[in-house]
Formats: sequence, C-alpha cells, structure tokens
Amino acid sequence: MQVLVIDGQGGGIGRELVAALKGRLPQAQVTAVGTNSAATAAMLKAGADNAATGENAVFVNSRTADVIVGPLSIVVADSMLGEVTAAMAAAVGRSPAKRVLIPVSRCNNYVAGDRGRPLSEYVQDAVALIEAG
Repeated sequence: MQVLVIDGQGGGIGRELVAALKGRLPQAQVTAVGTNSAATAAMLKAGADNAATGENAVFVNSRTADVIVGPLSIVVADSMLGEVTAAMAAAVGRSPAKRVLIPVSRCNNYVAGDRGRPLSEYVQDAVALIEAG
C-alpha cells in the first residue's frame, strides 16, 4: 500500500501520522510530502520511507498513492497561511486515492461535529481507517 502523508508549517501532524503508520502498518510504503522543507524534514525523521517538498511533489505523488492522509487544509486552497496552493488542493482532490483528513480548525476552516479531541486521538482514528482499507 502506497500512503502519501502531506503536511506543512512545522510538520507536527505529519510527523505523528508517519510514526503511527510505520508502527501499525510496517509493510506500507509511506511517502512524506511537505509544503516546506521543515515539514518534510520532520516527517522524514519520523520514519517516512521517502520524502519530497513542494507543489510538484504533491502533483506527482498524488497520482500514484492508494491513500492520502493529512490535515483538512490539504484540500483547501490558500490554507496553512498560503502554503497550500490551489493546484495542490486540486491535485489531492482529483487523486483516485482514498483521502483521510484530520479535522484541524485553523485558518477559518472548521468541521461541524469536531469535539476538539487531542491530535493523538485523531491520528489513531486516521490510521485505523487506513488499516481497515
């Protein structure tokens, strides 16, 4: 299974996702794509099998992923203080991959029903969804 983890800013959500995925699904090929080099480095350090940075990396890897996982903002143009471009959000949205999104209420994007649980719980939920297929 090809799992693409996308994150930006400091890469904290992506770092937790990569670590959890590698712990529970060691057979999965985890590729990390950061919207900036700090996010990419954090995910690589957490154990991603390979990593890249930037808009073109999102385009290329979204085409071949079985699952794309990251914060909600990866499908919202101009989110993460402008780090997610419209083209990046479109690439994720148009991908044939299953998308698993973490509800993060930042940059004026909110998810109704989000109860403000700790990030670690959302990460475990995301990994369980991926594990279930």
